[in-house]
Amino acid sequence: MERQKNQLTSKRAAYILVLTALLIGGVVLFRHSPAPQRLLPLSIAGPTLPPETPMTPMQVNLVAGAEAQIGDLYDASYCTLLYPNGDPPTGRGACTDVVIRSLRAGGHDLQSEVHEDMRRHWDRYPHKWGLAHPDPNIDHRRVPNLAVFFAHNGQTLPVEVSAKTLPTWQPGDIVTWKLPGGADHIGLVSGRRNLQGIPLVIHNMSRTAEQDVLTLWPIAGHYRYPKN
Repeated sequence: MERQKNQLTSKRAAYILVLTALLIGGVVLFRHSPAPQRLLPLSIAGPTLPPETPMTPMQVNLVAGAEAQIGDLYDASYCTLLYPNGDPPTGRGACTDVVIRSLRAGGHDLQSEVHEDMRRHWDRYPHKWGLAHPDPNIDHRRVPNLAVFFAHNGQTLPVEVSAKTLPTWQPGDIVTWKLPGGADHIGLVSGRRNLQGIPLVIHNMSRTAEQDVLTLWPIAGHYRYPKN
């Protein structure tokens, strides 16, 4: 009987040691794991519809430029870029880089176009980051700056999504949102729509994806660049 008690005690001790080791290992792993990326809010499921009208050559280029980025990782790190046509490392970028790269596929370099516009109209742009002059490495990668640029150099369109306004939402259009907590976000309207006729959007929150998120957050801006 005493021998059985000793064996049971030994087994319990071994179990406690193993459990303790697992717990300690889990804490160490948690402490040294990289910070989690923001999760994508919604996945596409079910059929989608093509555009109601054929896309123009510019729309084809813009949408193709966005689709080529699907799967890219989210990375908003400051980079020292070449000028003009500078770009962060391939396969990585922020939500703004989806739009920047898409427009580059359409023949427009937002890095130089935004930079030159900021040099001419510095007071027009928000001064939220403490800069005393334009910085071509980052200015075009900030949503508030792009919103100002598109509002003055592109076409401003309705932000409502309804049966009446759906025709104004065209492939290649640019949409900005105000996320919960006040963060700004941007994406490019896709060439596909859901079964209600609402267009999908190509954007980057943790990875670049084509998703049914147009009405998921409050829409702050709807632009077309270049103008028709």
